[in-house]
Amino acid sequence: MPEANPPSPTWHALQQRLGHHFSDPSLLAQALTHRSFANENRDPSIVDNERLEFLGDAVLDLIIGHQLFIDHPAADEGELSRLRAELVSAPTLARLARELALGECLLLGRGEARSGGRAKESLQADALEAVIGAIFLDAGFSVAAMVVCRLFASYLQTDGVPIEQDYKTRLQEWLQAHQQPRPEYLLADVRGPDHQRYYEIELLVAGTLLGRGAGTTKKRAEQEAARCALEHIDREGGTIDA
Repeated sequence: MPEANPPSPTWHALQQRLGHHFSDPSLLAQALTHRSFANENRDPSIVDNERLEFLGDAVLDLIIGHQLFIDHPAADEGELSRLRAELVSAPTLARLARELALGECLLLGRGEARSGGRAKESLQADALEAVIGAIFLDAGFSVAAMVVCRLFASYLQTDGVPIEQDYKTRLQEWLQAHQQPRPEYLLADVRGPDHQRYYEIELLVAGTLLGRGAGTTKKRAEQEAARCALEHIDREGGTIDA
């Protein structure tokens, strides 16, 4: 049997965290249905979330682009594009999805669930876009914009890196407390045209690679690498062993 629907309190709690209760609950159900679940069920009434993901991606781009246009009146097109690309990137969306505990609400096929699908960054990011698309269909653009701006508030206020998520500072403090050397942030790759660069950073401590990060600025790529390093340290039980 495929994985059963989550109990209604799980989806109710998600709507509480979103700040939006669906008038049409079937839209939320579709937004949380991964194609692996739909394929296993072979029920024409079960539709996966890929169309809603497509719609949500467009809605999100417009909302974030509009907000950045208002918040940064002196920024040129290139800078606005860089900021938007970072804010709507998969790592940012996945972090927001984790804060919403969105993974717990997903309908997954058995194989996807067994392989850790609930924790996959791509699945969580895609599902969040689908949820945004569902909110747009359920209540219109104004409500979708309110939900998105609330979810992204700390990112918008700090140009992409929330104060509470300054991973570089947190990593530096941990290394100092454990008598470890300072981290090295090495530029591994640069891609894209001049107006929309994409940087990849590798983070090493005492010659050990602890994390990789990517972003539309070196600073954001370093933050992502530091976040990955902190996750590595946590998985290794508080050590920096490879």
